[in-house]
This record gives sequence, structure tokens and C-alpha cells, in this order.
Amino acid sequence: MGASGKGEFSRRWCVLSDGVLSYYETERAVTPNGEIRASEIVCLAVPPPDTHGFEHTFEVYTEGERLYLFGLESAELAHEWVTCIAKAFVPPLAEDLLAQDFERLGRLPYKAGLSLQRAQEGWFCLAASELHAVFPEGPCEEPLQLRKLQELSVQGDNENQVLVLVERRRTLYIQGERRLDFVGWLAAIQKAAASLGDTLSEQQLGDSDIPVIVYRCVDYITQYGLTSEGIYRKCGQTSKTQRLLESLRQDARSVRLKEGEQHVDDVSSALKRFLRDLPDGLFTRAQRLAWLEASETEEEEEKVSRYRELLLRLPPVNRATVKALISHLYCVQCFSDTNQMNTHNLAIVFGPTLFQTDGQDYKAGRVVEDLINHYVLVFNVDKEELRKQREEVTAIVKMRVAGTASGTQHAGDFICTVYLEEKKAETEQHVKIPASMTAEELTLEILDRRNVGVREKDYWTCFEVNEREEAERPLHYSEKVLPILHGLGMDSHLVVKKHQSMEAMLLYLASRVGDTKHGMMKFREDRSLLGLGLPSGGFHDRYFILNSSCLRLYKEVRSHRPEKEWPVKSLKVYLGVKKKLRPPTCWGFTVVHETERHEKQQWYLCCDTQMELREWFAAFLFVQHDGLVWPSERSRASRAVPEVRLGSVALIPLRGSENEMRRSVAAFTADPLSLLRNV
Repeated sequence: MGASGKGEFSRRWCVLSDGVLSYYETERAVTPNGEIRASEIVCLAVPPPDTHGFEHTFEVYTEGERLYLFGLESAELAHEWVTCIAKAFVPPLAEDLLAQDFERLGRLPYKAGLSLQRAQEGWFCLAASELHAVFPEGPCEEPLQLRKLQELSVQGDNENQVLVLVERRRTLYIQGERRLDFVGWLAAIQKAAASLGDTLSEQQLGDSDIPVIVYRCVDYITQYGLTSEGIYRKCGQTSKTQRLLESLRQDARSVRLKEGEQHVDDVSSALKRFLRDLPDGLFTRAQRLAWLEASETEEEEEKVSRYRELLLRLPPVNRATVKALISHLYCVQCFSDTNQMNTHNLAIVFGPTLFQTDGQDYKAGRVVEDLINHYVLVFNVDKEELRKQREEVTAIVKMRVAGTASGTQHAGDFICTVYLEEKKAETEQHVKIPASMTAEELTLEILDRRNVGVREKDYWTCFEVNEREEAERPLHYSEKVLPILHGLGMDSHLVVKKHQSMEAMLLYLASRVGDTKHGMMKFREDRSLLGLGLPSGGFHDRYFILNSSCLRLYKEVRSHRPEKEWPVKSLKVYLGVKKKLRPPTCWGFTVVHETERHEKQQWYLCCDTQMELREWFAAFLFVQHDGLVWPSERSRASRAVPEVRLGSVALIPLRGSENEMRRSVAAFTADPLSLLRNV
């Protein structure tokens, strides 16, 4: 039923008794016009006042795809009816939800955690911007903070829609089996997840309490604007800036800034305008004067101490936003030899913007300049955090140089799609990958998100899967994920699953004698990769010896001179051989060797038994990683990866020539603390 006027309502006498809501023509009528059984109610909704013509209304949805709309003049009576109906149809399992001042309450089919094979029915309650849930297998879940979601999307067609809600540690799939109430839930959740107003705390927020609109802009500038001359000083086109800002304010989470569609100056102008137009300002009206007065403190140590005190007084969202912004500006000025925006120039731009002074008070610029210069001390940034920042900047330079040399450019956010156990839409997770992230950390991140408990001898591992080659490679726990991500082809993906052979491999390594492995295997070379265009023939018996430095291939056991030899640490070993090669056994692996000229050689090996395959693969891991095949004490603590890395540079390519890039970061890469001599 859509919006209605009072005239479209029919006055009825209603009675709720023994789990049945009956409505009669009049108070004296004996036979009801109709009735609603509590067991058939799937949702109870309380729309805003005057939504349907009456000042106070509530909606009752039933399993039969029917909607009943009730209106009352009194808020107290409406609340009393809603409370009684809720108690009648909500089971004891979910009675804690009744304590919430809910907008919608009901049951929905869902999938979550590892229970993705079939949908279950859970109880949900939408209160303000929180979605509370109770699942049949456990107590009331921690509510989902809808304005802090990493993703809110609708998948499937109109007949089989699924609402996907992604938080940092969990993903929830709500299915739209009953079209009528699902549409209502969808609209209400989308509205609750949107920004509520113009203040910072009313915006869509990330895990670190930073508005999504801020880190969307900061991330884009870090990607494409750190070396852009005059960044933040130059203004974008007014019309484009205004349209972009309106989109960000409406739903920043759904906005994807792309190079070629938005210019860096348009994005930087949108960010500045957003900060300038905040009703209470970033530093708040109540504390603005105290910040300006602190800038006049002559003794530097006392000034820094004063800034730190004022920072703690700011509301949490303001405090987090100040740190994220100053961290970003600190990175911008690291490239001042290219972008011409040193600390002083940035302060001239951002002082009036953040303090909303329109350039009338020079102290505003001084505060910003002080915060950038004393970034480490004011925000308690330790040397380890600076070290990571240096590593990430170095990684950016290397990727930029490599991209320039090869004629290719990596673009876009470094966000990796990782699957849990198998490649399916409902198992995918989107993870932002910093340069320092290892395969073990990525694995723990995925398990944390899906609330997967890890038992002893659960060897969860991240696999690189190559669908075209029908092969997969379990990543070593210490491998960095970012280089692997950039090397993935269109037919490859990452999946986190249990390594079923790891226990047998560890037992083999613990019992074997010596550091070498030798034996017969069936061998086939893929010469097409070498550019010869020749058929590679079939599989042939060859004798192999693997030691700490190389893998040698002999024609037979009695041969004295190897036919081929490869440095073992340059090899990538994948489990599996593609079927079209007709491998003689099902226990094979694919070996890839990349030469110093970046030419790839590939060949295939087959063992006679599964045990032989495990032993060879274990030997490869042992040699390649100096005997460290599995971490001795693997931590299962949650690994927090905030959506915005405070004090770090996002991992994306930069503009500018190779020489410009080298000059821009040379001093910072060598010694990041050299930029803090005024601290």
C-alpha cells in the first residue's frame, strides 16, 4: 500500500488476543471482518509521522504478501499497539530486540559466516542507523553499524534479489523471498546507511570514524595527485566540483572516483568545500579560538603539548578526521619538489578552509603548518609507523618505474577480491591491500571477517588459483600479497581455504634425512611460452635432484651431466596440470620460471602417487623458504586493517615521469625523519 490520505482508511475495532489480531466493523460486532495471526506476521514497521495521512501509523506484513496499515491520532496509543503486536509475534529467542526503539522489526531469510549453502531465518531490528540481528544458532549479534558499512549492494534480478551488507569482519546476505516486505527493508536500510545531515558525525563513516566522503577524496588525490603541480592550490571547475560534492553527500559509499572521469583538481576542490561548509567546522566553534591562541605559544614543546590537549577535546569523528587529513597533507608536502606544495603553501590553502576564517586570521594557517611540521609528536606517530610509510612510498616508486619501463600503468584502488573456500559471489570479500600485508595476514583478515573459528591443525592458507592452467599455488605465509596481486591474470584469483596436505607435508619434513630430494618424475615442457611455436610433445621419464640452490634435470639416473638446471628460489610451483595436456597421472604440478629478462618458462611434472607429490612439494617449500614452511606459533588475533591508514600513503601509482618520482622521494626514502627537523 502506498501513501494514503485519511479518507482511504476504514475505521475498525481491533482486538489482539491469544496471538490473533482481529478487526471488527464496530465495537459491538460479534464476527470479525478479518484476522491476522501473529505466527503469519513477518514484519512490523513504524514509518515517520504523517507518512500515510495519519500522524501515527504502523504497518503489518504477513507471509501471504499482504500489507495491513493502521493509523491512530495518539502517539501513546500507537506505541502501545506496536509493543503488544511485537511481543505477540517475536519468539523468546529474539525478545531482546523488543528493547530497541525500532523502525522495522521482523524475520528474513539470510546467509552469513560459513553457513552459505542454504538460507536460514533470522530476526532483524532496524533502530536508527543500527541493524540488530538474532540468529537461530546463537545469541543476539553485535549490531551492524549501517553508516560504517564497507559495502551495501543489491545482487541478483528482480525475482531473486539479495541485499549484501559488508562490515570489516563479517558479511551478511539478506534474501528477498517475500517481495513486499523485502522492498520495505531495502529502502529503510539504504536510508539508514546514508548520511543524515551536514555535520561530521552524521556522515557515512569508515571503521576509523573518518567520513567516507573525506577518505574517498584523500585516496583519490593520493592515487593520482601527489605529484600534480599546485594540488589543492588550483581550483577545479565549479560545475563539476558541485556535482561531485552533491553525489558524495548523497551516498559517498557508492561513489567510485576514476581517473579520466574526475580531475584531481575537481576532487581536491570538493574536499575543501565540504570541510569549509561544515556547520560546526572541523575544529568546532567551541574550540576554534583555543586552537588559534595555541599557535601563538612561543616555546615549541609547550605548543605541541597544547595542541595534543586540544586534540583530545575534539569529538571522536573530528579528531579522527583531523589526523587523517594532516597525515595526508604530510604526504603531499613530501613531494613538494614536484607538486610545489610545501608545508607553508598547504597551510595558506587549508588554514582558512578548516577554520572558516576567509583568510582574515593568519593564525589559522599557522595552526595547520604546525600540525604538519609536528605531525609525529602531535599525533603520536612512532618510528615503526613512519618506517611502514617509507616502505609503502618505496613500493609506489618501484611500481611506477616498472609501469613506465613496461609501458603499462596500474590504476585504481589496490583492492583485492578474495574468496573463502570457493569462488562464488556469496563468498567474496573485498580487501584493501597495503604493501606490507603478508599472505598470513590476509588469511587472518578473511577469517576474522567471516567469524571463522580456527581449531588446532586447521591449516588455513591463501591460494593463488589459475583457472586457465587448472592449477593453484598455496602462498607461503610470509609472502607479500601486493606483488602477487599485480601479477594476477584475468583467469586468476585468490581464495582462502584449508591446506589439506599441510599436516602430511610437515610430518614428512620432520622425518626425512638430509636437505636434498631426488627421484624419477614424468616431465613435459611447454615450449610455446618460449616463442618457438613448436609442439611440446608428451610426458617423458626424467630424473630430478633438488638441493638448497637448484633443481637439476637428468635424462636418466646414470647421467652425469644435467640437461637443465634452474635456481630453485626463482621457481613458482603450482599444484595441478591442465587436463588438455593429458597428464599420465592425476598427481602433478606446474612449474614456472621467470628469467632475468622477464621471460617465462613453464613445464609440467607428474608423480606416481599422491604421497610423492606431497613430498616433492614440501621439499620445494622447505628449500625456497629456508626450512620455514609453517609458522611455529600462528597468531589468531584479529588483524585490524582500517579503511584509511592513518600516517600512511595509499598504495597506488603516482603521476609524473620516472625521474620526477625518483627525485620526489629520494630523501624521504633514505630518511623519513629528515623532514621533521623542526619537531
